[in-house]
Amino acid sequence: MPSRKSRLIVSIGFAAALVAAGCTGGPAGGDAEYELRFNHVLAESEPFHQGFLDWAEAVEERTDGGLSIEVYPAAQLGVEEDIIEQIQGGANIGQNTDAARLGQYVEEIAVMNGPYFADDLAEVEQLAQSETIQGYLDELEAQGLKVISFNWVQTHRHFFTNEEISTPEDLNGLRIRTPGSPIWQESIRALGAEPVAMDFGEMYSGIQQGAVDGAELVYANIPGANLQEVLSHASETGHILLINFEVVSTEWFESLPTEYQQILVEEADRAGMATSQAMEDQVDDVKAELLDQGMTINEEPDVDAFREAGEAAYETLGLTEARDQIWSEIGKE
Repeated sequence: MPSRKSRLIVSIGFAAALVAAGCTGGPAGGDAEYELRFNHVLAESEPFHQGFLDWAEAVEERTDGGLSIEVYPAAQLGVEEDIIEQIQGGANIGQNTDAARLGQYVEEIAVMNGPYFADDLAEVEQLAQSETIQGYLDELEAQGLKVISFNWVQTHRHFFTNEEISTPEDLNGLRIRTPGSPIWQESIRALGAEPVAMDFGEMYSGIQQGAVDGAELVYANIPGANLQEVLSHASETGHILLINFEVVSTEWFESLPTEYQQILVEEADRAGMATSQAMEDQVDDVKAELLDQGMTINEEPDVDAFREAGEAAYETLGLTEARDQIWSEIGKE
């Protein structure tokens, strides 16, 4: 059996060619007629990785091995933006991504990663009923990006620094790592900090070397990347409920039998919500672990001040109307 490294080289070099007809053969030693190589940037220790494995197992079981999903953590297949381009080209690759990056293809969908856009998992489930969001998904699909599910929520993002943060003013002058998409950059700028685009895997060294003063992340990311070793303070601003999207090629998806398409979507939604709830349930345990390791956690920053400050991000990007329309469709004021 070839090594993971050799299979990885093959998948990167020949992914698009492998799926010209949407059928890849199977994984080494297997009988799968269709195969999806699924990429994400998170460590194997993070809950999402296990969730993706659960999704893969359920799909393989329900299709009697006809559809196989091989999960690659820690960006083993490549950088997220590059993978998305391969997906557009028809490759049998999937990617865990977010609305901010998808906003590079359908600008308005980035609104879903704006400050305080969604408050909890119940609201995320309601978003599936929004005609406006469905329209965005249809536009993505026409561009070669099929969203399988957005039921994957990584809990709320907070600020992690080396000093206490209670108000937007406390972030003035601090360089905070965030992804490079406009909604991320403008959100963090609106909340008071100077945003710095940096890949997830570069954060530890970036903080350690002083390139950035902190990051805005979910709790699970901290022990997952050992960031408690270089960051001492958490501030529970909860400024973004991080909705993730599982994306595959429209061309590849349409090559699947209709039954397989349905199974792929149903099991992604099911595994996503189960994983999202599990992450919510684990937050207190992660916090306790971080407190034991010496991190200081501010549980009562001025969230109202941060919420008010965040309005500027929507205004700067011209997304206020889109946000208000979606909120109206799901009954949110």
